[in-house]
Amino acid sequence: MTNKKVTGKKAARAASKTIRSKSTGKKSKTAGGSALSQRKAPKKQTSTRAASAASKTLRDGRTSKTSKSAAGSALAQKSRRKR
Repeated sequence: MTNKKVTGKKAARAASKTIRSKSTGKKSKTAGGSALSQRKAPKKQTSTRAASAASKTLRDGRTSKTSKSAAGSALAQKSRRKR
């Protein structure tokens, strides 16, 4: 099942800001990069590694609002496996 979602303008801006920040952690940057790469690409999907990084970013209490926005966008674009 393919996921046709793309990163919105607001989330892409947050992802860009996250990637450029010197104080942002590696997992936040991974999630931000995934979200940014899917800006206008409905056929692209978040990898398992990037989804895991995005999940950890969302759960971390020290993460900024912009990083969480980018991580949420990346996680929303992960395809779900049928069980």
